[in-house]
Amino acid sequence: MSRAPELPDCFYPNHPILICPSSPTPKHSLYLSNLDDQKFLRFSIKYLYIFKKSISIDTLKCSLSRVLVDYYPLAGRLRTSPEHDQKLEVDCNGEGALFAEAFMDFTADEFLEFSRQPNRSFRKLLYRPVEAHSFVDVPPLIVQVTNLSCGGMILCTAINHCLCDGIGTSQFLHAWAHFTTKPTAELPITPSHSRHVLKPRNPPQVTSSHPGFTKTTPKDNPQLDLNQYLQSQPLVPVSLTFTPSQILHLKRQCVPSLKCTTFEVLASHTWRSWVKSLDLSHNLNMKLLFSVNIRERLEPKLPQGYYGNGFVLGCTVATVKELVSANLHQVVKLVQHAKSSLTDDYVKSIIDMLKDRTVKTDLSTSLVISQWSKLGLENLDFGEGKALHMGSLTSDVYCLFLPVMGDFDAVRVLVSMPENVAGKFEYYMKDFSNREDNGDAIGHCGEENGLI
Repeated sequence: MSRAPELPDCFYPNHPILICPSSPTPKHSLYLSNLDDQKFLRFSIKYLYIFKKSISIDTLKCSLSRVLVDYYPLAGRLRTSPEHDQKLEVDCNGEGALFAEAFMDFTADEFLEFSRQPNRSFRKLLYRPVEAHSFVDVPPLIVQVTNLSCGGMILCTAINHCLCDGIGTSQFLHAWAHFTTKPTAELPITPSHSRHVLKPRNPPQVTSSHPGFTKTTPKDNPQLDLNQYLQSQPLVPVSLTFTPSQILHLKRQCVPSLKCTTFEVLASHTWRSWVKSLDLSHNLNMKLLFSVNIRERLEPKLPQGYYGNGFVLGCTVATVKELVSANLHQVVKLVQHAKSSLTDDYVKSIIDMLKDRTVKTDLSTSLVISQWSKLGLENLDFGEGKALHMGSLTSDVYCLFLPVMGDFDAVRVLVSMPENVAGKFEYYMKDFSNREDNGDAIGHCGEENGLI
């Protein structure tokens, strides 16, 4: 394959600085729930925005300083809990968020053209602290504002996933934009900091089996560790946009007997296409893991403004043979069943189970889908209009459902695939027919394959 083009380098007129809260904030240790400090969340959510017109750097610094008064844990630092060496907490010390200012000799229009496919050189748009030797050393919030030669700007943020989920990051970014445009106004949503609302029960009550988790290591598992294999391959990002009409076409394969959401049908289609493209052994068990908001599912409900990790992973399992021979209708039913099983007791059972630090998310043969397309991320406005583009700074083996600017009902699917199967994956994703590759009619194999 030909080498992907590279963005020009960023020029940094000044050294990055720490932006501290503009007024005193509480100094204490913030407990992180068992959902917050799972091992598979120990990374930063990296957003990329491009705006037609730039905002004054001083204005952005001032409003960031102000919003960190309300979201003060993001100005703190992660550390290991003194109670357990595998559990993290936040030292709310007001040390500050890292803020970098840069310039790039590039225009917004050039970047829009460049961004049609994600690119590893996007990483240039976010400052990387050279003194950080581990995940814990990285400030929970890093911001880089890159001014462009056309007068536009690129905003990149890295927000520690142990502190926020997608809903929480969106809530924070909108709060920052709010203070940028209305410096003296009250926040429409007051952040709720306490994570004790998700403390495990005493004693723990693991009342269900949870197929999305494992206590085994890859060497103990006779099955292929597909995730490890994929990570070892040269990966290329695949980005596919589904229009409302294409999504409707997929949904029509599930009616009149089944109603489904856009996420359910697109997740099912993506999972099946992903499995088919990898050419795996037919008896291999495959898992689909997908984030489900639990804020309204718990009793009592999580408080308004809760910006910590208020989600769990729904999980459904099927063999490769079942997935490649099933129709879309049957796979959607699997996803819907996984969602409906996430009751109050089931979620609390997960929280209790995670008290055992040897339990981890089973990524060995799993596709993980995270939905960013309905979080309001695309509506961010710092006073000069909404972004021309919003997406992920980096692309990895996790699959993202991203918003499409200007089309609320469209969804962009982004996932990295091994170079040698990326074309096959695109083919299956674009194939909306009701017939399988071998030409055999489908639609009646669910019971035989154990899917129904």
